[in-house]
Amino acid sequence: MTTDDQHDSTTPSIPNGARSRANSISHANNISMDTGSSTGVSYNAGNSKDQKGVSDIAADVEDSSPSKFLYLLITCLAIGGFLFGYDTGVIAGALLPIKEEFGLSSQEQEFVVGGTTLGAILGGLLAGALSDLLGRKPVTLLSSSIFVIGAALMTFAHKYWLLLLGRVVVGVGVGLAALVVPLYIGELAPSAYRGRLVTMNVLLITGGQLVAYLVSSALTDVTDGWRWMMAISALPAILQLVTLPFLPESPRYLVKKGDIPGAEAVLRRCMGLSDANDEYIAKEVDAIRESLELSHKTRYRDLLRKDLRRPLIIACFMQLWQQLSGFNTAMYYSATILKMAGFPNAKSATLFSLLIAGTNMVMTMVAIKIIDKVGRRKILLVTMIGMIAGLIVLGVAFIKIVGFTVLQDSCVQYGDNCAACLTDDRCYFQDASNTCQDMGWDGTGTRPVYSGICPNRSGGIKAGSWVALASLVFYVASYGLGLGNAPWLIQSELFPLDIRGKATGMAT
Repeated sequence: MTTDDQHDSTTPSIPNGARSRANSISHANNISMDTGSSTGVSYNAGNSKDQKGVSDIAADVEDSSPSKFLYLLITCLAIGGFLFGYDTGVIAGALLPIKEEFGLSSQEQEFVVGGTTLGAILGGLLAGALSDLLGRKPVTLLSSSIFVIGAALMTFAHKYWLLLLGRVVVGVGVGLAALVVPLYIGELAPSAYRGRLVTMNVLLITGGQLVAYLVSSALTDVTDGWRWMMAISALPAILQLVTLPFLPESPRYLVKKGDIPGAEAVLRRCMGLSDANDEYIAKEVDAIRESLELSHKTRYRDLLRKDLRRPLIIACFMQLWQQLSGFNTAMYYSATILKMAGFPNAKSATLFSLLIAGTNMVMTMVAIKIIDKVGRRKILLVTMIGMIAGLIVLGVAFIKIVGFTVLQDSCVQYGDNCAACLTDDRCYFQDASNTCQDMGWDGTGTRPVYSGICPNRSGGIKAGSWVALASLVFYVASYGLGLGNAPWLIQSELFPLDIRGKATGMAT
């Protein structure tokens, strides 16, 4: 998915991960480097008068704040992270009205949700090679263009296959942005404040998810509201397309292609240094060159060494636990889960699902703040227990609401169990007869839609529904604090720099 030198400069971001934070911490803990290095590779400042000047400049860079130009640059790039979060989160609120408009079965809904994941896999596989071949800037432009195309396809989709195609296209943009945006930011930001700048991308991913939930909640009852949800995602992508042509290319990529003057000019502008600091800039370029050479000295078979085998197994299993924890299901289907849990309509379910997205964003920020103080292993173990407890309570709440009713052969067999009836896509609850009925077909191949509400819920939301919401929020909070962040940080600290890129790529 990625190339070796990419991982050495920064680790690709995924939703809810803390790769950037992990990278900055691991560089600080595991690598001896001069305070001014923007590459994670050390060089000796020496004792001469001239070298002392370089060391002083490095200290000044570390003590200073990022320049306005650098903040503007990173903000523009981090729009890709926002799009990542928005396009993966918007389906949670849009799925219910899409289901009603297209009469989707459970399998068709799964394809709509999973289409973005499929596209992200394809985009991720292409991102590494394309960013090496074309550069970080062109690939970022490409991902923005793909976001706009995907948004247009979904907005104007009047057939199921076109909607599905739009989701896959957007997924390709997500896959490209997931790798190239944190990579691009990490290679532009000096090491003194690389962590906080790359963290902007992590926060904008979760922020994008939160905004998606807000937009979904506001547009749920609007005619064609879900189309507006999809159309809105094109606006940040267009903004990025307009501003990106004015941004510089990554200095690491420029060094790799032999454009040393270009790399020096970018470094000087990003660090806010004048032409009088040529020696310091030259040292930075030398450090980048050393880092590139170092990354090409190792091979994937080196991971089979005895001293690396156990760390690799640990890293792989942490990634496996993260994916099997069910978090993606909780995020993508949150509104659907809450409607099944007893919230009376799509608007109320989407509104309360805002708590879930907000919790994810807040706990990601908390994790970045406290993980160094609490410790990786401790916070991971405690929060995994919290996730298990949250899921158990959620299951008990559903048993209370729906019961142990299994899938029936026909809708009438659900009788007056409205909650169980509405979990079956074939059925709707008929208020007049207080029984579950088959939706049937209208003769054109389209399943008619009924938006019935369980009569015993129309007067208010029951206690079991609130318990389900609280347990889901608690589960997401535990994930965001631990399993959503810790694996990226831990795996970056398990491996030495020369093999870290390949090991991280293998684990992810």
